[in-house]
Amino acid sequence: MKKEIKKLPDSELEVMQAVWACPVPVTRKDIEEHLKDTYEIALTTLLTLLTRLADKGFLQIEKVGRSAQYIPLISQQEYQASQSKRFFDKVCGGSLSAFATALCDSGLTKEDIAELRELLERGML
Repeated sequence: MKKEIKKLPDSELEVMQAVWACPVPVTRKDIEEHLKDTYEIALTTLLTLLTRLADKGFLQIEKVGRSAQYIPLISQQEYQASQSKRFFDKVCGGSLSAFATALCDSGLTKEDIAELRELLERGML
């Protein structure tokens, strides 16, 4: 049985998404560069969030001289799969029809739904 991956608060998820978007190993500057246009964050806050993510098992911190490098221990795909399963189980009560209804009512376009149908039919999901 897979280990449950906890849901991250929005601020930690923003930082983790920046980590996933960068080549590994990731530096603080890489993360700041990725976040600069979308998520304003103070340096001390960023460092605190990175430490929290390491404490939660999402990151490994490797000291390199006076700086640090960050290595993701959980992939973006693993996190997405875990949270999708969590949503399916907790919000939809494990009901496939409730999940499909929620997905369709979420604002997906007809094109999105057609793409999803095609992926299902081709066995890509």
